[in-house]
Amino acid sequence: MNRKFLVTFLYVYALAFSFVKTVRLPNQWSEAHWLMDYRFGFIKRGLAGEIFGFFFEKNVLNIQILSAVILLLLYAAILTISLRTTFENYSIRKVLFYLVFFLSQYVVLSAHLIGYLDHVIFLLTILAVYLIRNKKIFLASLLAVFSVVIHEISFFLMVPVCLFALLIYEMPGKSIVFSKDLFKKVGIFLFFPLAATVLISVYQEIWGKENDQLIFHYLEGTGFISKKVALMISSAYTESFGTYLRQQSVYFVDRLFLSKNTLKFGLPILFMMYLVYREFKKINRYVISLLVTVSLFPLLLHAVAWDEFRIWAFPFMILFLGFWVISSRYKADEISDARLSWFEIVLFIISVILVAIFQNNLFENEIERLSKIQRCMLLVPMGVLTGYLYLKKSPNKQILRP
Repeated sequence: MNRKFLVTFLYVYALAFSFVKTVRLPNQWSEAHWLMDYRFGFIKRGLAGEIFGFFFEKNVLNIQILSAVILLLLYAAILTISLRTTFENYSIRKVLFYLVFFLSQYVVLSAHLIGYLDHVIFLLTILAVYLIRNKKIFLASLLAVFSVVIHEISFFLMVPVCLFALLIYEMPGKSIVFSKDLFKKVGIFLFFPLAATVLISVYQEIWGKENDQLIFHYLEGTGFISKKVALMISSAYTESFGTYLRQQSVYFVDRLFLSKNTLKFGLPILFMMYLVYREFKKINRYVISLLVTVSLFPLLLHAVAWDEFRIWAFPFMILFLGFWVISSRYKADEISDARLSWFEIVLFIISVILVAIFQNNLFENEIERLSKIQRCMLLVPMGVLTGYLYLKKSPNKQILRP
């Protein structure tokens, strides 16, 4: 059977599996973000709602349609990237990498937290990386500013990925060579989004609390945002970053190293990093080390935010984007060993169990709609197809590498 068809089916199947488990309509938290705009003057995260309100009436139906369109665009983008990357220089490790990603907490939460601004940020990140790849660094910088104003979390998600892409695409060979021209390009890209992040932070510290009650009464007055959510949103939009840092930083070490999520998400993330290393082991190790650093950078958000299971989901998406960047840069340069070791096979199985069979953390005390038995049954076809793709063209004596 045609390998391209099998791999496409496998990726879509894994994505659909994660989607079905948790998909729902946008909750009030997501809806409220699209209701926010600049009617009370400048506020952080108000740009997306301002643009939305310029074109459409702000009601539940329009927010649901917009949320569905954004999610479909994101899924189309990640499927397109994964399939092109896989087929440009096929290897079984790429298949394993993308399977873990499509089963990961990030994809699970993308369906569960449909309509939230994270999806917009990553769509803009994909576009920014494309611009950087085509030497349009200033436009990518302006896009990053746009993203930061939509949600300040872009500084931890979009900006590091774009800097990584800039360094990789500007490399003359297989190692990073720092030059005056490279520093100039980094400065051109970084200056405006960094300035935007600092200005928004300063604004929050000095004037951020002024619109607290106005936002609360506005949201409650819409008729479809509850008092509880209106209070949460008004606080999130007006509280200073310094306050969040003081409140949440005391839990940083526990969330990063001692939480159950450290093992549950950390091991699959490390396995994906290992696959990247095995796939591109002949390039400079500083490149892989830089990707690891960029991928783990969002975990610093544990110091300012309580939703640690959402923060642990970000490295999966950052790794996905970083792998895309490296693959597009070295697509014809490196061919990895097609054989897998027992170590890799066992780690893959453990990673799938952790991300796909164990219960994922969800918001509002919701649980996945599929039982563990149902999940195991649905994963059987994926396991069989993955094994078939691996064994298909491998002589028996080369199936495993000791």
